[in-house]
Amino acid sequence: MTRNFLALVLGCAAAIGSAVAPGIAVAQATGRAPASGAALSDPEPWRFNAALYGWAMSVSSTMTVRNQTLDTNASFLDLMQKSDSLIGFMGYFEANKGSVGVFADLVFAKLGFAAAQTNYRNPIAGLKISTSANAALTYDLFIVQVGGLYELHRWPGAEGSSTALDGLLAFRYWNNSFDATFDATANVNFTNLKLERSFGIATARSNVVQWVDPVLGLRLRHQFTPNQQIFVQGDIGGFGLGSQFSWQAVGAYSYSWQFAGYQVAALLGFRALAVNYTQGSGGDFFGMNQILYGPIIGVSFRF
Repeated sequence: MTRNFLALVLGCAAAIGSAVAPGIAVAQATGRAPASGAALSDPEPWRFNAALYGWAMSVSSTMTVRNQTLDTNASFLDLMQKSDSLIGFMGYFEANKGSVGVFADLVFAKLGFAAAQTNYRNPIAGLKISTSANAALTYDLFIVQVGGLYELHRWPGAEGSSTALDGLLAFRYWNNSFDATFDATANVNFTNLKLERSFGIATARSNVVQWVDPVLGLRLRHQFTPNQQIFVQGDIGGFGLGSQFSWQAVGAYSYSWQFAGYQVAALLGFRALAVNYTQGSGGDFFGMNQILYGPIIGVSFRF
């Protein structure tokens, strides 16, 4: 019986060896494992797009800080004279797999407004916008938007061209702080105005004001050729949950150059972002109604 069992084991081993041997021979000859269901390439691999860009902002806004209301209207050239970091840091990242994607957009800048671009709406005797300070109003701006994308429909075209419509759901985080500087004389009651006073200069300084807006939007993309693309995107948000209301519109054209395993693209476009936000009451009231707008230019890496 022992001999019969040993013969059976040896027979099974020989059968398995004869079945596996061709596969081993193929692997040795080609340098890779034989094809199998687990080894098939992903039909919808991840696609990534990382971009660094500059936004040449112009600003039109009304801000109320410490009972002081200031209107500002400054072009990019005006802001260049007073801003510490006009372009700041701005970046975009997107990852897609099939029809689904995620993205993140970051904007940081520190803007300075001269007295000529700032109008003091509720003047008080002995108090006026400073002409001696470096900037009558400084504005630290930090915005982060993160969310998801879904391709709703695609229209194929001739010779590799196509048009696609994406829906987006996101959250936009705002972080703002303001310093408004005034020339002041001794007859001003700084206690009632809640202003800080030093050497004839009064400052209306806000604490960091931050909120998060839910955002809904659409993006339309058109691929002219494998190297040329244009997109237009619009969204709305706030709905009283963060700000009262916000909206954004952006469009850009890009041209790319293909390299081994990745593309480098130059992009040029225009962006506008607006928000209406209020918080607090009385002397602690803060309000902002503004629009940031201007051309964008950058470079992206796609892989």
